[in-house]
Amino acid sequence: MNYLVAILVSIAASIFWIGNLVGLPGNWGLVLMAAALAYLVTSEIHTDIHSPAMLSLLVLAIVGEAVEFFAGAAGVKQLGGSKKGGILAVCGSVIGAVVGMVIGVPVPIIGSLIAAVLFGCLGAFGGAVAGERWSGKDWNLSIRIGWGALCGKLLGTALKAICGTVMLVLLLIAVWF
Repeated sequence: MNYLVAILVSIAASIFWIGNLVGLPGNWGLVLMAAALAYLVTSEIHTDIHSPAMLSLLVLAIVGEAVEFFAGAAGVKQLGGSKKGGILAVCGSVIGAVVGMVIGVPVPIIGSLIAAVLFGCLGAFGGAVAGERWSGKDWNLSIRIGWGALCGKLLGTALKAICGTVMLVLLLIAVWF
């Protein structure tokens, strides 16, 4: 494979992987990039991405999304949370991640990532608490459910990033070796 193409693919794949940390569908970006390399790139630029690798990437992307969704939902549901709490926890985590990306800008790259994860978890906490209060639960129970949402969001993000890491390694091996 052309080294310039391999470097560009490596950079783009790393950016997709980082997207997982801020709640973006980075794993699906990796799948689409691999599919484009496998099926759209001319034979002059050799890539070693075949059906088994594509299937592995697709399965890992699905597992990552499912784990992230169910870990966040389990954090709320495990402690007796309502649907309102779960929905507002998801909305709060997305809003929090976006706000964190903006607030973390003064510290290049790392600041935005850390702030996005931190504010995403805090948004999940706040959303769950608001949803539980809206459902009529008392403050103590609402806050406990909010902590469940925060822990679930953090665990889900970590597990999705692990799936993304395996996907990134598979893609980089296929591109470079």
